[in-house]
Amino acid sequence: MKRILSTITALALCACAFAGSYDKTLRLDYIFSGTDKTAEISLARMHSIDGWFGRSVNMDKLLLRGNGQIRLNDKATGKLLYVNSFSTLFQEWQNEEEATRVRKSFENVFLVPMPDAPATVTVELTDNYNKVVASITHDVDPADILISPVEEAYPSRYLLKSGASEDCIDIAFVAEGYRAEEAELFFSEAKMAMESILSHEPFKSMKDRFNFVAVAAPSLESGTSVPHDHAWKNTVLGSHYDTFYMERYLTTLNLFKLHDVLSSVPYEHIIILCNTETYGGGGVFNSYMLSSTRNSLSKPVIVHEFGHSFAGLADEYFYDDEFVQTYNNVVEPWEPNITTLVDFDSKWKDMMEIDGIVTKADQAAERAAGRDTRKMDYTKADFKVGLYEGAGYMSEGAYRPYPECRMKINEYPVFCPVCERAIRTIIDYYTVEDR
Repeated sequence: MKRILSTITALALCACAFAGSYDKTLRLDYIFSGTDKTAEISLARMHSIDGWFGRSVNMDKLLLRGNGQIRLNDKATGKLLYVNSFSTLFQEWQNEEEATRVRKSFENVFLVPMPDAPATVTVELTDNYNKVVASITHDVDPADILISPVEEAYPSRYLLKSGASEDCIDIAFVAEGYRAEEAELFFSEAKMAMESILSHEPFKSMKDRFNFVAVAAPSLESGTSVPHDHAWKNTVLGSHYDTFYMERYLTTLNLFKLHDVLSSVPYEHIIILCNTETYGGGGVFNSYMLSSTRNSLSKPVIVHEFGHSFAGLADEYFYDDEFVQTYNNVVEPWEPNITTLVDFDSKWKDMMEIDGIVTKADQAAERAAGRDTRKMDYTKADFKVGLYEGAGYMSEGAYRPYPECRMKINEYPVFCPVCERAIRTIIDYYTVEDR
């Protein structure tokens, strides 16, 4: 739980308005727009939600850099009240060929504690070289009469309630493409998804740090849109495959509606479950993850995508067909499970079990010798933490810590030791006060 490590610290926190004493959430809706070379941030609107369900510890500390950051500062003193990082579909899109020939806009929503006094909010977007490419700073007055409440309520059910929101991480499942009469189907599939996540370490041994709630928002039609089949459905979140023209990439662009749907329940992280058998999904760090529910690979896909959205883990597979490379040899990736060796000391150097780099040629030789890690009996696998060439969509110049992992292939049943440690670290970040 959110353990305060000493009586003195606990008393100090109780006396300080900056450490979890908030009773409202400020929801900030933005439009991010631009091209491959331009970016602009515009404030769309502000909303208030009763209760603060974000972390109540380490509120002024940042664990992962992300591809953008949001900061809340007290206007009178400049004191940092809250900071968080994130990634966005807009920034992903900027690396696509389409972004070179058209300007587009994307919805984004961030939740911060409602300040007790006038404050400033700053949002920054960074590029692949960690350079700030867009920013906005604006005032927030908690007495502003145009900060409106959001009041949408749908059938909901707790699947696991380990404790109060101030002590636990609140995860919300959202139904997408389930008609009203399919609510029970959604609740059962949300339970399946939760159990899949909690079957993996470290979630399994740290389940007492989580609350899971499911929200059965009804759609007029079952399923989701499949543009490459010219099949469009009327669903509550308007999700669809073919995001960025990638057939299996399943997302929603309607983030304002997504957060409207969740306005009556405590939530900090979002899992959207899509009523379809078609393989696919997507996950965006500190935004949401979405997955189909009845494909034979849905369980591992849900866990994989949650690794992205919750823990900021990178994809460890590679295929060398990116229009623009996400990673480079100038800036160390912020994701904890891949490296370009720019700053390997900050990654898993302390966990290394073998010396040197296992090149892609070494891995090809292993497969040629009949030791294909993708097909072996994983209960007998003798894997070691090292530097394995190929990660982050790049076969060269980027490295992963393990031959196989839940973040690389669906067949591998667990997170590798480095990913497991990274998840444990972020759970502690949300729930244990850093001394």
